[in-house]
Amino acid sequence: MPRFAANLTMLFTELPFMQRFEAAASAGFQAVEYLFPYPFPKQELAAALRANGLQQVLHNLPAGQWDAGERGIACHPDRNSEFRQGVASAIDYATALGCRRVNCLVGKLPQGATPNDVQPTLVANLRYAARELEAAGIQMLVEPINRSTFPASSSRGPTRRWRSSTRSAHRTSWCSSTSITRSAPKASSVPR
Repeated sequence: MPRFAANLTMLFTELPFMQRFEAAASAGFQAVEYLFPYPFPKQELAAALRANGLQQVLHNLPAGQWDAGERGIACHPDRNSEFRQGVASAIDYATALGCRRVNCLVGKLPQGATPNDVQPTLVANLRYAARELEAAGIQMLVEPINRSTFPASSSRGPTRRWRSSTRSAHRTSWCSSTSITRSAPKASSVPR
């Protein structure tokens, strides 16, 4: 029987973000996810989870300048330091929120680069993130982004290729079977 988590980035958008936890609990959800916790103090988020009897099941690693159109930086050779700082921040938040899974957004190809150009950087960054996250008891997910939504996505190859890249990154990383679509679902399945 599938269980569902409310994606607070996409649901209850008529409410300020911190009020969405109560709305999710009132709607019968027991778990939540959202894109990024980083704009909010982790203690405030943890208190909202506790007050509403919710479990945080997923959030993303920092993904660069989201509002400027970036969708991850794992494949950017000139941003390794920023990526590693993002891994540390993700661990800090996930630990405080009791979140056992973190998603790594691979990112769009840098201007003029091909998937083959960024593959060594991507695999090295995935290996680094998976090791650090595993040491903290957190599982890393990698979600290929479809080309129709993000034509410049670095995960342009078949899903099988990205599953292989993810597996080559580390034994505890997983390639998510979902992807962002033009009509993205409002809730996602929570693995048991």
